[in-house]
Amino acid sequence: MEHDLYTVKQAIAGNKEAFEQLLCLEEEKLYYTALSYVENKEDALDAIQEAACNAYLSVKQLKHPEFFSTWLFRILIRECYRLLKKRQKIVPFEETELLKRLNHQPNEMGNPIDLTEALHQLKPAYQTALILYYYHDLPIKQISEVMEMPKGTVKTYLHRGKKQLKEKLERSVNYNEKLI
Repeated sequence: MEHDLYTVKQAIAGNKEAFEQLLCLEEEKLYYTALSYVENKEDALDAIQEAACNAYLSVKQLKHPEFFSTWLFRILIRECYRLLKKRQKIVPFEETELLKRLNHQPNEMGNPIDLTEALHQLKPAYQTALILYYYHDLPIKQISEVMEMPKGTVKTYLHRGKKQLKEKLERSVNYNEKLI
């Protein structure tokens, strides 16, 4: 999203209202980006809050005001990965869920994998490229800025990510057809 450079420069100069105004313009995109990474509302809101705090504390370091949005999303994505890494250290199962999984009968019909689940099984770089390109309609140039890598690498990640995503979804469908 293109922001008024005057407002961005005011935020960089320390104007709290200008910074808040910029965040309000991005709030919906920030929410859906975070949600696409962390998969639940509470974690998405936590990631946005931490990203906003980190951005506010470091906004004076932003050298190119025209890239405010790219810079902000980069901070958010890093925060989402931090939350995901933290979540992996916690055992996510309740006792009943664990028992249900342990007693799972192999001849029961499995659930087909959904797109979100398949997306989260990809490498983080592929996942980021696909989310930014397809969910947020960002051009490859802007994705390369967010991910801090060359456009060619982003194109490769998109190609490989789509290929792996397709394979995962097809494998899930074939597996469930065999069960039926």
